[in-house]
Amino acid sequence: MPPKPKFTKEEIASAALTLVKEQGVEALTARNLGSRLGASARPIFTVFKSMEEVKWAARELALQEFERYFADFASYTPAFKHIGMQMVSYAIHEPELFKLLFMQEHPHGVSFDSYLSELGTMSQVSIGLIRRDYQLTEENAKTLFMQMWVHTFGLSALCAMKVCDFSEEEIAEKLGQVFGGLLMMLRSGKIDNYNMRPIKDGGFLEETKGESE
Repeated sequence: MPPKPKFTKEEIASAALTLVKEQGVEALTARNLGSRLGASARPIFTVFKSMEEVKWAARELALQEFERYFADFASYTPAFKHIGMQMVSYAIHEPELFKLLFMQEHPHGVSFDSYLSELGTMSQVSIGLIRRDYQLTEENAKTLFMQMWVHTFGLSALCAMKVCDFSEEEIAEKLGQVFGGLLMMLRSGKIDNYNMRPIKDGGFLEETKGESE
């Protein structure tokens, strides 16, 4: 008969989340987590198969916390920009949890769509807001969201890694400028004119088909 678990999955995941928040993902070891729980590492593995499973359970809790971080978006105008601002703010104030959520190597390479599906409600909420507030098609709203996600992630990663220190005004300006440019290109119907195509030496060459129009 297997031993009765000393801790529940939720208790272990919560302790793991606190450990990551305070000391970083690298500190999430069986020994450190056992010490945090006031026990040896053994009780962890009566509930989880590996520390990788523990990390992803902690990530699920972090994702719930992150979603609460921007849950008040309906009180702001423009609502989508508030979500972007909150993402960067989360990276500034909770850098270790941001790294746990968004800067972990995936066990297997996945498509960008698959990656976005792991973000909980953020992607669908954001696309819905863009369609509602800017009268875009589903396809264009998704394109705008995906491009803004990449840009916002870049700003957030710079902040989480303490590479740059942006003020709130600078963050708002950078997000606003990119969003405005993308919105204009999508509404013009000419965004594909600005695509880059691969060239033989492995670099990229800008498409010029729209320059003469």
